[in-house]
Amino acid sequence: MKTGKNIKKNIHKKNRWHPKEECGIVGIFNLFQASNLAYLGLHALQHRGHESAGIVSADKTHLFRFAGMGKVSEVFSHTKLRQLQGKIAIGHNRYSTTGSSFLRNAQPIRMESRFGSLALAHNGNLTNAWKLRLELEKEGSIFQTTVDSEVIVHLMARSPEKDFQAALLSALSRIKGAFSLLILNQNTLYAIRDINGFRPLVLGKKNDGWVAASETCALDILDAKYEREIQPGEVLIINNHEIRSIFPFEKAKENLCIFEYIYFSRPDSIVFGKSVYDVRLKLGEILAKESYVEADVVMPVPDSSTVAALGFSRESKIPFHMGLIRSHYIGRTFIEPDQKIRDFGAKLKYNAIEAVVKNKKVVVVDDSIMRGTTQRKIIKMLRTSGAKEIHVRISSAPTCYACYYGIDIPTKKELIASSHNVEEIKKYLRVDSLAYLSIEGMKEAADQNRRYCIACFDGKYPVPLDSDMIETYSNQKDLFEEYQVEER
Repeated sequence: MKTGKNIKKNIHKKNRWHPKEECGIVGIFNLFQASNLAYLGLHALQHRGHESAGIVSADKTHLFRFAGMGKVSEVFSHTKLRQLQGKIAIGHNRYSTTGSSFLRNAQPIRMESRFGSLALAHNGNLTNAWKLRLELEKEGSIFQTTVDSEVIVHLMARSPEKDFQAALLSALSRIKGAFSLLILNQNTLYAIRDINGFRPLVLGKKNDGWVAASETCALDILDAKYEREIQPGEVLIINNHEIRSIFPFEKAKENLCIFEYIYFSRPDSIVFGKSVYDVRLKLGEILAKESYVEADVVMPVPDSSTVAALGFSRESKIPFHMGLIRSHYIGRTFIEPDQKIRDFGAKLKYNAIEAVVKNKKVVVVDDSIMRGTTQRKIIKMLRTSGAKEIHVRISSAPTCYACYYGIDIPTKKELIASSHNVEEIKKYLRVDSLAYLSIEGMKEAADQNRRYCIACFDGKYPVPLDSDMIETYSNQKDLFEEYQVEER
């Protein structure tokens, strides 16, 4: 059996790591100052990506685009928003799962083609993008970005179809993987979801206009009424004449990303037709039933685990307290800490409350363990603050496999649970006990009537993967190599 010391040597020494939020997208149709509304929608979806933000608007004649690196509030000004004219707009927050984090990879991407101007915003990951890109380059295509979804535009341009919509459907029929897409031309907005429905996409109504977004929290900030979930395999077409829905692709079994409930989505959102808050509460309740332990305090690792910890507390009847305070104002620091300050990165983000944990048996609820490095530092903080016993409970199953459908989960070799059992991880974290939620428990909390992708837990990928891609490009960000140095 491997000891904690042995495990530590095998874990990459990196900063606090959680599975990264993929991307957030929002679309506005037939609403005054559409770019302003898209800006507000992106604010609500900021948690899904903060590497870059962009908006493309349309006034029935031209498409206007602006994008920049950083958070929404850092990218846009009143002046820039005024320049984004028209009553139609799409917006994008980016966390890069494919293509490096450079300005030229910021979305929405905007292109000129024989069909006129078009723009595209994508949440997800195309599993055959590398293969398609090589084919297109051999045929003469010149790519402007390293974003996987740019292949869609090139497939459209090379399509024999005569009109925009037919060329779009032809291109979409060739891509595989996970995609929720918003595509815009001068007068039409397309909202599209892949046949498996990996990533969420919802539709809302505001006055005489429409809003499409990754989560309903973006509808809420705009006072738009939630209409429904856009269905897997659906292509929703919105223009001045009508809103209509088509299902042009071969049907497939849905595979909804269960991590949207566990970690990604905001708790005030409705995702896949269910309240994220309610699902997380139930995750905690089932976790308490499966792995009860006598303790004095239940506490979360804020913020994504807070609701699950509430559920654990409610079911176990153990009092809930906030034993850790998280700083929300962390950016880059250029101040080197004193060599005596250990675990500086973790202390920059979290601080333990001694009054809550001292001389107490503590249950710490977290949503997942990836590398385990920061959990270990947090446990050390709690020990230093006087915790008598520490019992870690995880509101998901052990994450053992990488994701190829739009989540930046590390490679398998970087995931501690891929090569170590629960007892070994417990020793590495230096806790009194450790327990994960079962896969069956996750499904029960979400909705047993629907089908979920749990590939990162069981390694069963619902959409076939190119073995060469997995072997050669084990980290999604390296699918398209980046050599250019740019100012960020």
